[in-house]
Amino acid sequence: MKTIRLGRTGLEVAALGLGCMGMSEGHGRTDDAESVATIRAALDAGMNFVNTGDFYGSGHNELLLREALAGRRQQAIVSVKFGAMRDPVGRFIGFDCRPNAVKSALTYSLRRLKTDYIDVYQPSRLDPNVPIEDTVGAIKDLIQAGYVRHLGLSEMPLDAIERAHKVHPVAAFEVEYSLLVRGLEARTLPRLRELGIGVVPYGVFTHGLLSGRVRSRDEVAKPGDLRGHLPMFSPENFAHNAALVAKFTDYAKAKGLTPVQLAVAWVRAQGDDLAPVLGARNRESLNGILAAADVTLSSADAADLARLVPHTEVRGDRYPPEQMRMVHR
Repeated sequence: MKTIRLGRTGLEVAALGLGCMGMSEGHGRTDDAESVATIRAALDAGMNFVNTGDFYGSGHNELLLREALAGRRQQAIVSVKFGAMRDPVGRFIGFDCRPNAVKSALTYSLRRLKTDYIDVYQPSRLDPNVPIEDTVGAIKDLIQAGYVRHLGLSEMPLDAIERAHKVHPVAAFEVEYSLLVRGLEARTLPRLRELGIGVVPYGVFTHGLLSGRVRSRDEVAKPGDLRGHLPMFSPENFAHNAALVAKFTDYAKAKGLTPVQLAVAWVRAQGDDLAPVLGARNRESLNGILAAADVTLSSADAADLARLVPHTEVRGDRYPPEQMRMVHR
C-alpha cells in the first residue's frame, strides 16, 4: 500500500489506517477472534497505521491489539488516544490530562499493549482544566525518554493546536472529516498545512451513513450502539439525511464504485497530507476498504460530488451538545 508522510517529524504511515474502536464498542456486536484476524489481515495488506484509545472498551481494545500484534509489533504504527475517564459501567465521567495523569496513562497502555513504545500518543480532547502546554509538555518528556515517538492531537480547537505546536512539533491532528462533515476546511486545514501538521480523518463513512451499512434508524437504536444518541441519527433528522445520502449512493453507482470506495476517494482527493483511519470490525468490511486503496477521484469529480451532496444540508450535529463543546468546530 502507498505510504504518506504526516507532518514534519518523520512519521510515515500507510495511506489508509485501521480504526479499531468498533471492535470493542459503539457500533453493535463484536467478536474478539474476528477482530484479531482483521487486524492481522490489515497488516498483511500493508495497512500498518492502527488507531486505538486506552478508553475504547475501557482497555479492551488495547488488549485486542496486544494479541493481534504478538510477534509483529515492528510492522505496526500504533496511535493511542488517552484522557477520557470511565466508570465500571462504561459511562464517561470526565477528562484528565494533567502531566502526571498523562504519564500514568502511558504506563498502563505500554503494559496492556506489551510494548516498549507508542508511535503516536495524543490527548483525545482538550482538558478544560489543564493548559494544553502542560499536557504536551508531559508528552514531550515521554518522547525524550523514548516511550513515545510522535505527538498527535485529536479534536482540538485551532488555537490549542497552535499553542501545543510551540511546545513540541505536532505530527498529526485527528479529526472527523467526510463529505458530510467538513468543519475542518474553513480555517484549520489551511493553518495545519502552514505549520506542517498532517491530518488523520476519522468518521469518513459518517458512522455508516455513507458506506450504506446504516439504512434505517432502527439499526442504530439498539442497546450499546452509540450512534442512536447522535443528533444526525435522531428520528427527526435521519430520514432527511438518508435522502441526502441516496444521491451519494446513486453517484457511486454511476461511477462504477461502491459507496465505501467513493467515500474514501473523496477524502483522499482533498490532499496527499491526509491519512484517513477507517473502521472495520471484520475481514469482510476490511476487504471493502482495501478495494478503495487504489481508487482516485479527480478534483473536478470531487467538486461535483460536493455540490450534489452539500454538507450544509445535513441535519443534526455530529455529537450531542455536551460533547460538541469539546470537539473541533
